[in-house]
Amino acid sequence: MNAVPPPATLKSAMPADSQLDVLSCTTAAPAAGPAIIQSERGQRAVFCGLTGIVWLHRKIQDAFFLVVGSRTCAHLIQSAAGVMIFAEPRFATAIIDERDLAGIADINDELDRVVNRLIERRPDLKLLFLVGSCPSEVIKIDLSRAALRLSRDLMPNVRVLAYSGSGIETTFTQGEDACLASLVPGLAAETAAAPKSLMVVGALADAVEDQFRRLFADMGIAHVSFLPARHAADMPSIGPNTRYLLAQPFLTDTARALEERGAVRLCAPFPLGAEGTTEWLAAAAAEFGVAPDRFEAVTDAPRQRAERSVARYHERLSTKRIFFFPDSQLEVPMARFLSRELGMQLVEVGTPYLHRQHLAGELAMLPSSTLIVEGQDVDQQLDRCRAAKPDLVVCGLGLANPLEAEGIATKWSIELVFTPVQGYEQAGDLAELFARPFVRKQLLSPMLEDASCS
Repeated sequence: MNAVPPPATLKSAMPADSQLDVLSCTTAAPAAGPAIIQSERGQRAVFCGLTGIVWLHRKIQDAFFLVVGSRTCAHLIQSAAGVMIFAEPRFATAIIDERDLAGIADINDELDRVVNRLIERRPDLKLLFLVGSCPSEVIKIDLSRAALRLSRDLMPNVRVLAYSGSGIETTFTQGEDACLASLVPGLAAETAAAPKSLMVVGALADAVEDQFRRLFADMGIAHVSFLPARHAADMPSIGPNTRYLLAQPFLTDTARALEERGAVRLCAPFPLGAEGTTEWLAAAAAEFGVAPDRFEAVTDAPRQRAERSVARYHERLSTKRIFFFPDSQLEVPMARFLSRELGMQLVEVGTPYLHRQHLAGELAMLPSSTLIVEGQDVDQQLDRCRAAKPDLVVCGLGLANPLEAEGIATKWSIELVFTPVQGYEQAGDLAELFARPFVRKQLLSPMLEDASCS
């Protein structure tokens, strides 16, 4: 087993009489919302869950992600990250080679050798993730047991965890879900006298995290933590006094693990756009007894800035018809934002998995005629897309180029994950992401016309 790193790296609560409009949690489907929700099962076009490493390694600053996989895995991550030749990011790939597959070398001994060499070179590391891939899962490498063994040897300096980033049965954002879920069992238990605290769950850009911290502090919510934290030693404690807000809609396993530890989820739409961010913050304000006038005073200015920044793109996007292929699990919140704040028409909203509880608030805010498709039969969906002739298609990279060749404008769904889009200050940036394909098409049209005439 050889470690293949990127270039130049390792080699080898609101009172009852409050007027805030806050959604309540329910296990039932929302009374309002889309009348048409259907499921499809067939061939899928999905991206690999290893991609989550690209944003997670930037978030947890003393963690390292060691993929146990093939050279294809190494090339995928390096290409997705766009690593510079002199950079030394905190991820690498331990290559499963012929000696491992033939049983000539003990794969666990080889993994131990690679890990020990890594720790010698990077003594600053405090958290090591062993990340499973399609190849490691196919040949049944037990990375969970390897992580326990290595943790026993390396603690207290380095903690080792394992999770799967395989693309066999998952979409690419589920890599983050698996990573955060692996952190939960090791979170410290809150003390019996611990005050009620708020945990924001989901990897956010540092600038976005700082903005949310300021808003919560201005509201008077004192005990706020984020999962994942920026450093391994700062991971939050958890228990029955923990209330948590999901910042991402694809954290199903993480949410389940948190609730098994006693945490309680606050129901809210996701913080995309001015409206979604306000509702998301209002859920925390209601739980922690923030007075309505204080909530309004804290959120009024940033909400108005967000509304103004979004309004700049309303004329360009209003009445445009948009079609979502299932890819990131962000499709339903994005559709709500585009429909309600930018006036776009939703032709079809595909999503890999529809968690009706987590998305209850989002579903209730969509037009009643919205078609939601859970799962995918890619051939049938392509047929529906071509027949509908939408103005914009949101899809994965594998479908984007063929659709562009047919004259259909596209937006890569992975860009919506790589770009900071949550919160008030990013609302305009989010709207701009959907306006760019139309700007590009407008700029290219004269050149295409000239080329066709010559």
